Amino acid sequence: MSEKPLISVEDLRVTFRTPKGPVEAVRGIDFELGRERLGIVGESGSGKSQTGRALLRLTASNGSITAKRMEFDGIDLIKASKKTLYGIRGNRISMIMQDPKYSLNPVMTVGDQIAEAYRTHSKVSAREARAKSLAMLEAVRIREPEKVYGLYPHQVSGGMGQRIMIAMMLIPNPQVLIADEPTSALDVTVQMQVLALLDDMVRERGMGLILISHDLNLVSTFCDTVLIMYGGQIMERLPAKELHNAQHPYTRGLLNCLPRMGGGHGELPVLQRDPAWMQPQGHSA
Repeated sequence: MSEKPLISVEDLRVTFRTPKGPVEAVRGIDFELGRERLGIVGESGSGKSQTGRALLRLTASNGSITAKRMEFDGIDLIKASKKTLYGIRGNRISMIMQDPKYSLNPVMTVGDQIAEAYRTHSKVSAREARAKSLAMLEAVRIREPEKVYGLYPHQVSGGMGQRIMIAMMLIPNPQVLIADEPTSALDVTVQMQVLALLDDMVRERGMGLILISHDLNLVSTFCDTVLIMYGGQIMERLPAKELHNAQHPYTRGLLNCLPRMGGGHGELPVLQRDPAWMQPQGHSA
């Protein structure tokens, strides 16, 4: 990477205490993020979402985070105080969750929620926050922003709800955006619109983007670099445009399980797992 990375992670581990003993969800991964689109791909339970949450120290109360290094713009995120983290979360690093109906407050209008996100980190008047929120609704290509501003979450579609979430996360003008399955609840047409919107925002603002997904085809066309996760570890990392040339048997297995147009009507192959993929020391491949 020619310029200094925005985020640097070395030997990140996330462990949860359970009645049956500790469970290590993330097992010693390393990566860097610059002003680029980084995709993190894997099956459910592979540790990709916990990796995103760990960057903001949003791990559940029964979880613990350790790392040799987890830095953002020179700030040690492991040792950062609550006050420091408060100034980073939603302001300098924002995170879009999977489904807006679980992330938006059902008893507040969407406009008030966007304005609140802005006023939390900026000392501005309610009038200025409203004007900025309306401009942000326009920026995410929502028609009739004045009308939508006064709607409640249950009154908007899934696609519009996701655009509202994007507006809320982008209004503080963050340096890094973490998008956790931002299109999983949307139909294919709306998915492409939301991704195009994210792409425009990242390019125009010069942000770093972490796109967490299970969709290999999506990240191969949208991202610059891809990390493939399995069992809390990184199996392989490669340029997104080279994903079809992946060498690790796990990545090849995932690619082979994808349905293809004209591929016949036979059963899709079942991924054969190898215990050797789980490295005892948890070091990234």
